[in-house]
Amino acid sequence: MKKKILIVGSGSRENALAWKLSQSPRVGKIFIAPGNPGTARFSENLNINATDINALIEFAQKNAADLTVVGPEDPLALGIVDAFLKQGLKIWGPSKAAAQIESSKTFAKELMKKNNIPTAEFETFSNYNEAIKYVETKGAPIVIKASGLALGKGVTICKTLDEAKGALKAAMVDKVFGDSGSEVVIEEFLEGMEFSAHAFCDGKTFKMLPFSQDHKKIFDGDQGPNTGGIGTIAPLPWTTDELINQVSEKIVQPTLEGLKNLSSPFTGLLYPGLMATGSPSFLKRGTGGVKVIEFNCRFGGPECESYMRILKTDLLDILEACVQGTLDKMKIEWHPLFACCIILCSKGYPDKYDKGFPITGIEAAEKMEDVVVFHAGTAYSSSPPLFQKGGQGGVITNDLSAKALATAGGRVLGVTATGNDLKSALNKAYAAVKLIHFEGMHYRGDIGQKSLFLLNTKGAKY
Repeated sequence: MKKKILIVGSGSRENALAWKLSQSPRVGKIFIAPGNPGTARFSENLNINATDINALIEFAQKNAADLTVVGPEDPLALGIVDAFLKQGLKIWGPSKAAAQIESSKTFAKELMKKNNIPTAEFETFSNYNEAIKYVETKGAPIVIKASGLALGKGVTICKTLDEAKGALKAAMVDKVFGDSGSEVVIEEFLEGMEFSAHAFCDGKTFKMLPFSQDHKKIFDGDQGPNTGGIGTIAPLPWTTDELINQVSEKIVQPTLEGLKNLSSPFTGLLYPGLMATGSPSFLKRGTGGVKVIEFNCRFGGPECESYMRILKTDLLDILEACVQGTLDKMKIEWHPLFACCIILCSKGYPDKYDKGFPITGIEAAEKMEDVVVFHAGTAYSSSPPLFQKGGQGGVITNDLSAKALATAGGRVLGVTATGNDLKSALNKAYAAVKLIHFEGMHYRGDIGQKSLFLLNTKGAKY
């Protein structure tokens, strides 16, 4: 019997998960709460908020969902997995205790310290005046992080002492991140090449995904404020086997063992954001000074969008193996391709931005070879269109031009493409981007360029 799947979330990450799961011959019906116009092509959108755990449990019970897949961090931090398991419902994701690795940067830093996991030197503070005294002692550059969840925007890299004091005031006094900034982590500034590692986990074993690279800053050249991520590439063209082994043995394995020792085994997707510090000669010797910048307890977005484009193995098989504790028996295969995701943003993001601007060109972009567009902050400007079955595997399809789409968030669309090499994938994605339009549309024009440069110069410099 084909499986019923419930996906929790509404962004382009969840759109990508729905897209991939819809290709499984074992999946019969996909529900997504709350979803977006893009997910409606592959699933039935539900009028249930991602953090309304009781309503999600009720729906899963009434509709006999075989598996619930949690995309965003907020419901994980609230304990959705614990609540589902208590009701005998199968769900993919970490427990509330294990999710602290993302929901509390203080917890994560202490875990790393105890288990000798390489990371930046740090101190935590809940007293504003003591935090000020500390940064005055340390000087700049320095990094200020809200300890709690802040939609990927709670990190401020401060180049001057005045910036550091301003960041502390914003977080601890002005409460720009709400309670998430009541406690802060202040840590040393690291320089180097950032990249992302992801690992499927079943509480006992793990399987590494190819390395990827996110782009956090809003403007080209890694300038401007942090965002939730506005572009990714995967895999990295400069990855070495030694580097993969180092991350596995020195970071992922001890992290999972540390959580298990706290009676919080991790099931789901562990995502450490990493920094290869020092000289790029780490590409040659494969060891380098790789340190953890932060941990996440779910797929990165937009990393997930790139991963789903090159994953060959049935995603449902992997998710079920994580839940059943049989991941060690899985062989996960990837298409020998490169993928990228270019996020199209609203003008003003990650700060204030307007919504409701008409979107055109998605259908034309998706007619391009190897291009798929995932929705994040979109909505219909009028009543939803009629859907009709079609395509492979009974996928729900519709003409997105049938009803006008409009912007409804800061990160609006994720334009993805694949190619035999990274450059060709990026060229396809940017060509597709040029076909899409909405007022104030902004995107970075240099996604992947740092990795291409590093590869071409053989690690001469970043």
